[in-house]
Amino acid sequence: MGITINLYYTGTNGSAREFVQEMEDSGTADLIREEPGNQRYAYFIPMDDPETVLLIDTWRDQAALDLHHASPMMGTIARLREKYDLHMRVERYTTDEDGIPNSDRQFIKQ
Repeated sequence: MGITINLYYTGTNGSAREFVQEMEDSGTADLIREEPGNQRYAYFIPMDDPETVLLIDTWRDQAALDLHHASPMMGTIARLREKYDLHMRVERYTTDEDGIPNSDRQFIKQ
């Protein structure tokens, strides 16, 4: 069962984008991507909210996510969130073990 976490980081005056830039430039994001069980770690910018950045973070299972939460990167992330005065909204999803139903496949262009 995969776990996907959508983290919405919101700041002011471009601070959320600066946070992401520092996460990438410092190599912290790449270190997270290399952690065992990480399947996706990607940032996106919503078209309707330039002060928010969306992180889509996917893990193989809860055990992998727990290891990540216990890693030194969490301290780095917490310090950067504080530095850029970011506020967060979180959504958590689990993988649909049955996959995409045939009734929905007609709407997907491959």
